[in-house]
Amino acid sequence: MAERIDAASFEERVLKADKPVLVDFYSDTCIPCKRLNPQLTKLEEARAGELIVVKVNINFDTQVAVDNGVMAAPTLVLFQGGKEAGRTVGFKALKELEEFIDGALA
Repeated sequence: MAERIDAASFEERVLKADKPVLVDFYSDTCIPCKRLNPQLTKLEEARAGELIVVKVNINFDTQVAVDNGVMAAPTLVLFQGGKEAGRTVGFKALKELEEFIDGALA
């Protein structure tokens, strides 16, 4: 299961990571966010060792969401080398997540 990070650990865990990082900006009350969780777990297992998946709760870490231009939940932002490589909003099935990541990192 993806680790929940906060503002204090965002720079270290995401921007300074040596692998691509998929950040799930979510809310506990968001139904699509809840539906996305199992897909992210499968993605994390399938891409173990090559991709890091983390979660940021936009209700508790609002400034991190604002700083990253997040306007809706769920928003998935893919970072590589400390920079945004791609972004998608809303529920995605596993195949769609994999296509998004492959396209953004190509």
